[in-house]
Order: sequence, then C-alpha cells, then structure tokens
Amino acid sequence: MNLEIIGKVVQLGQRQTGDGRNGTWVKQELIIETEDQYPKKICLICWGELADSAKSFIAGDKIKAGINIESREYNTKWYTDVKVWKFEKLAAGSAPPEEQPYPQTFEEAPSIEDDLPF
Repeated sequence: MNLEIIGKVVQLGQRQTGDGRNGTWVKQELIIETEDQYPKKICLICWGELADSAKSFIAGDKIKAGINIESREYNTKWYTDVKVWKFEKLAAGSAPPEEQPYPQTFEEAPSIEDDLPF
C-alpha cells in the first residue's frame, strides 16, 4: 500500500544504528503533524539514506512523504510502522495553484515601481 501524507515537522525523533547480516543500518524517526481539520501527530520511520536526509528538516518545515503502512505481530501483540520511501520539502506557505489569486486585468496587477527601494 503506497500512500502520500503532507504535514509539518514537529521534531526529529530517536535515531538508531546497528549491524545486521546485510551490514550497518540506520533508522531515524520523524514526527509530523497533519494539517487536517483535526490534526494528528504521526511518527514516520526513515531508513538508510532517507534517515540521513531527514536530519536536514527542522521543526516547522512542511513536507510531503510517500509512505507504506505495515503491521507485524510479535508475542500476540501487533505493531504498526509508517515507513517512508520518499519525501520532499514543500515551500513555506505553498498552496495549490487554484487557491492563489491572480490579477484578472492589468489594472489589478501590483505596480512594480511601488516595490523599488529608491
């Protein structure tokens, strides 16, 4: 199941490293908050190169992440991970094009001369 989620970075979570049979591994938690009517905090799990890239995010950054949701059973209890397979930083205050107002006529366009410092 491949999904996408958009949210604001709340904090970097725990970073773990270790050695496995396939070599050294690294895992980084990234906590985001959705921008829904009722926002939810979600802990995303980033592995390998994505774990290193996740360190560049700071609180308040808006990101879009491609995720997979996976559950597994251990000792009769179920655990769920939200694993990231890609992400991108979105521009601050970015809105879909249909939500950004554009001048309808030349008269409504802002004057370039008003922005000049001299």
